[in-house]
Amino acid sequence: MNHKKLNIGLFGFGNVGKALFLLLQKMQSPNLSIGRICVRNLEKHRDTDAPFTVNADDIFNDQDINFIVELIDQPDASFQIVTRALKSGRPVVTGNKKMLAAHLPELIELQRQTGVALLYDASACGSIPVIRNLEEYYDNDLLISLKGILNGSSNFVLSKVFNDGMTYADALRLATDAGFVESDPSLDLDGWDALYKLVILAVHAFGTYVPPSDIFCYGISNMNDHDISFANEKGRRVKLVGHVEKLSDGQMTMCVMPQLLSRNKYIYSVEDEFNGVVIKGQYYDKQFMFGRGAGGFPTASAVLSDITACLYDYRYAYKKRTDSTMPSYTDDVVFRIYMRYNTPHDLSLLHFEEISESYTSDHSNFVVGRVSLASLRAARDELHRRGIFLAAYPRD
Repeated sequence: MNHKKLNIGLFGFGNVGKALFLLLQKMQSPNLSIGRICVRNLEKHRDTDAPFTVNADDIFNDQDINFIVELIDQPDASFQIVTRALKSGRPVVTGNKKMLAAHLPELIELQRQTGVALLYDASACGSIPVIRNLEEYYDNDLLISLKGILNGSSNFVLSKVFNDGMTYADALRLATDAGFVESDPSLDLDGWDALYKLVILAVHAFGTYVPPSDIFCYGISNMNDHDISFANEKGRRVKLVGHVEKLSDGQMTMCVMPQLLSRNKYIYSVEDEFNGVVIKGQYYDKQFMFGRGAGGFPTASAVLSDITACLYDYRYAYKKRTDSTMPSYTDDVVFRIYMRYNTPHDLSLLHFEEISESYTSDHSNFVVGRVSLASLRAARDELHRRGIFLAAYPRD
């Protein structure tokens, strides 16, 4: 029996923080308790008499609090809380993927220096334990790729558009009302949330850290009825996909962008707020992980899993970070894409190696062709500003 007890200092009481509080109440574990909760506004009405504060010092100066859970959405404040916790000798759990994607190498080093654990399974794919599986099960050089739907909010919107015939605007409104969308919707819809998760997953998959600014990221906010019609005509669906893959030359590449998926793909049928991750290996082929990726309780369940793991002194080993075969990153790879554009001048933004299909009309124009990831990344901001929609369009 484990007699270790964690008295938690909780930062944040939004959807996930409140759900975690309710889960702990329901568990009634003698080993887990919340000592204090730090929030931004004490005047806000909350249906609990829990010990709230607006001062982080009230938590860090309380010697009875020996564990920190950080669930706020401001990355700078999150980083300060996490580093302060580690330096104070307190293990910490966080769900802030933007903060982690920006600071993961230095946080790994700080864990090494302090000997204190930082866990963050909740930062990627909600209730799916992808990070811990990459650490413990896929801990060899046989892993080839990881591809999946990493953002439940955008997937919810796309499901309502393609399955229920809703307009993009109505689907987004429904996702917002359901509490699936971040406080800044562009984080979900423009792919940034999925990108931050992909950066984290790549470290645990291959050991390599790539700054988010070096990776091509494109979302679904420019999608319109013409793009939906094109996908339907081709018997495909648009999904926002994060993809990291080790190449035959020992390098790796990664990106986040919409994909026009055929029915034979595992993630084609991942609907609503669910996430789906396909892990491919050299000898075990493909393995599929599936679960809820958005919402307070699915994410809180992942946080709770990290907390209980700390009862048994679990920590990430980062074994692949010390591997001499750790791949370097490249965007010198070519994708076949669909591009819907507005004027002929828009086509000059990209350097197509080949165009296999094109269409022009008074209402819509598109091309299908091969273009490098480097070209896409260089033109990303201007493509988005002009309202252009892009999607990877694999031949299968």
